[in-house]
Amino acid sequence: MTMSRTPIYFAIMACLIIGVGIFESWNNALFILNFGLISAIMALGVNLQWGYAGLFNVGVVGFVALGGLSVVLTSVSPVGEAWAAGGMRILISLLLAVGFIAGAIIGWSRIPKNLPRGLITAVWLIIGFFSFRALFDPAVAAIEAVNPAQTGFLGGLGLPVLLAWAVGGLMAAGVGWLIGKTALGLRSDYLAIATLGIGEIIIAVLKNEDWLSRGVKNVNGLPRPVPYEIDLQQSETFVGWMERLGADPVTGSTIFVKLLYAVLFLSVIILIVTLMQLALNSPWGRMMRAIRDNETAAEAMGKDVTARHLQIFVLGAAICGIAGAMMTTLDGQLTPASYQPLRFTFLVWVMVIVGGSGNNWGAVLGGMFIWFLWVEVEPISIFLVNTLTAGMDATHPIREGLLDRVAYLRPLTMGLILLLVLRFSPHGLLPEK
Repeated sequence: MTMSRTPIYFAIMACLIIGVGIFESWNNALFILNFGLISAIMALGVNLQWGYAGLFNVGVVGFVALGGLSVVLTSVSPVGEAWAAGGMRILISLLLAVGFIAGAIIGWSRIPKNLPRGLITAVWLIIGFFSFRALFDPAVAAIEAVNPAQTGFLGGLGLPVLLAWAVGGLMAAGVGWLIGKTALGLRSDYLAIATLGIGEIIIAVLKNEDWLSRGVKNVNGLPRPVPYEIDLQQSETFVGWMERLGADPVTGSTIFVKLLYAVLFLSVIILIVTLMQLALNSPWGRMMRAIRDNETAAEAMGKDVTARHLQIFVLGAAICGIAGAMMTTLDGQLTPASYQPLRFTFLVWVMVIVGGSGNNWGAVLGGMFIWFLWVEVEPISIFLVNTLTAGMDATHPIREGLLDRVAYLRPLTMGLILLLVLRFSPHGLLPEK
C-alpha cells in the first residue's frame, strides 16, 4: 500500500512546484525545490534518530548551525592580518583548555580516594580557566580589531566549498558524539533537555564569538560550487543559448544557477536515501528497529543498546550538519541570527511526523511538502483575502486587519496539518512498512 502511494504523492508534490512556476515564477518554484530538498535531508537526519531508534533530538538547530559554520571555516580565505594579530594565541589557548580538561578527567581517576579529589579538581579547573582567559581574551580583542567592518575574524582554510559539506557532517557528528556519551544512558527526556541546551549554546557561540563567525555581522560572499549569474550574463555562449530559447539572459541565468544547485542537492539526497535504505534492510537495520520497539528484549539478546543509540545519534547529527552546510552554501552567507528553533527544529519534526516516521521516502516527502506550505501559505492567504474583500475599500478595517494577520497563518497551518495527519493518518502520509 505504501509503495503504491509513494509515486502518487511525489507526483502531486511535483505538480505543486510546477504550479508555482506557472502562476508565480520559475525562480520561486526552484527556490521552493532547493530549500525543500535541503529540508528533506534535515528530516532524514531526524528520521534516522527517531524513526530508527526512537531518540528524541530537539536540538536540530544546533547541528544545522554547525554545518553552516563549517562552510566559513573550510572555504573562506584566511585573514592573514587577523592570524598575525592573534591567531596562534587562540590556538594555544584552546589547546591549553583541552589540556586542563583532560588533566581533570585523568586526575580524578588517579587521585587517591583518601584525598579531597573534588577540591583538587576544582582548584585545577579554576587555574585552567584563568590561564585560558589570560591568553584567549587579548587574542580575541586583537583579531576583532582588524578591519571589523569587513573582516574582524580569522576566516577559513580557503578550500573548495563542496568539501565543507563533508566537514559540516563531521563537525555535527563530533558534537553529537559528545552529547551522546553524556546523555544517551539517561531517560529520553534528559536527552531532549541535553540536545536543546547544546543547540542553544551553539547558536549563542555563533552570535557572540566574532573572531570565529563575525557574530551578528554575518559572513557574506561565501564561495559557490556553481557559476555566478553575472558571469553567465557576460558569457557569449550562454547569452546565445538564451536568445535561441527566446529567454531573457538575466532571468535565464538565475534559473540556470538554481537548476545546477537542484542537481547537486538531488545527487546528495539520492545518495543518502540509498545508503539509508540499504542500512534499513540490513541486519543492522533490523537490530535498530528491534531496539527501538523493545530495549529490554534487545538487551536480553545481548545487544549493546547504548552503543547502538550513540552510533545512530551520531549518524543523524552528521546528516543534519551536511544539510546545514548545503543551506549556507545556497544562501551564500552565514547569518547566525537566522537559526531559530521554530524553523530548524519544530518544523523539521513536523516534516518527519507528517511524512511518516521510520520511512525514508516519507521523510523526503514531508520535508518538501511542509516547506512548500511554509513558503506558500502567506501568498495564498493574501490572494484569498484580496479576493474575498474585493468589494471593500483598501483602508477598510476588516480588510486591513485580515492582511495584518496573514503572517500568523504559517504556524497555524503547520499545527492544523499536524493535527489532521495525526487524526486521519497517525503514522504519516507514507507509514513505515
